Amino acid sequence: MTGAVTAQENVLRAVRQLIATGHLEPGQQVVQDSLAAQLGVSRVPLREALKVLEGEGQVVYSPHRGYFVADLSVDDLTEVYRIRALLEEEALNVGIPLMTDEDVDYILELKAAVETVAESGDVSEISAANRKFHFAMFELSNMPRLVRLIKNLWDATDAYRSVYMANPSNLHQMSLEHDEMFDALVARDIARVVAMQATHRENSVTAVSRVISRSE
Repeated sequence: MTGAVTAQENVLRAVRQLIATGHLEPGQQVVQDSLAAQLGVSRVPLREALKVLEGEGQVVYSPHRGYFVADLSVDDLTEVYRIRALLEEEALNVGIPLMTDEDVDYILELKAAVETVAESGDVSEISAANRKFHFAMFELSNMPRLVRLIKNLWDATDAYRSVYMANPSNLHQMSLEHDEMFDALVARDIARVVAMQATHRENSVTAVSRVISRSE
C-alpha cells in the first residue's frame, strides 16, 4: 500500500511539473498511455493523479474524450488569489507574533536563495525557491490545516505562477517586493507584511491577466 501511495505522489508531482512548465499546455489533451510510458508507470497512479488535478481545476474531464489541461482563466486566477488573501492573512496574523530571531535568519536565507536562482532563469527552480520563502512565513502560525489549505491553492495555480516568472521584469519586481516584505517582517510590523503580501498577489494577478487576455 505504501508503495502505491508513493507512486501516486511521484506521478502527481511529475504531472504538476509538466503543467507548470508548459510541457503540457493549456487545452492540450492528456494522452494517458503515452504519458504513463513517458513517466515509466502504469495508468493506475496516473489516473489517480489526474483525479486530484481535476479536483484542483488543473485538468478537466470530457466524457468519451478524456482529460485535458485546463485553459488559463482570469476569473479562475482572481478567485483563487482572493481566497488565498483570506487564508494567508490569517496565517501571518497568528504566526508573526510567534516568530523567533532564528526564524528571521532562516527566512533571510530563503529570500537570498530566490535571488540566486532568479539569475539562472530556470522558472521551475525560481518557483520552488519562492514557495519556500513564502511558506516559511505561513508555517510560523503552527496551524498545519491552514497551511495545507494554502498549499492546495498554490498547487492549483502553478501554471499561472510560471507565466509570471517567465518575465525578467516580473522577477525584478518580485525581488523588490520580497525585500520590503522582509523588512516589515524584521520590524514585526504585521499590518505591513500583510499589505505587502496583498500587493505581491495583486501585481501577479495583473501581470498574468494581461498575458492571458492577449492570448484569448
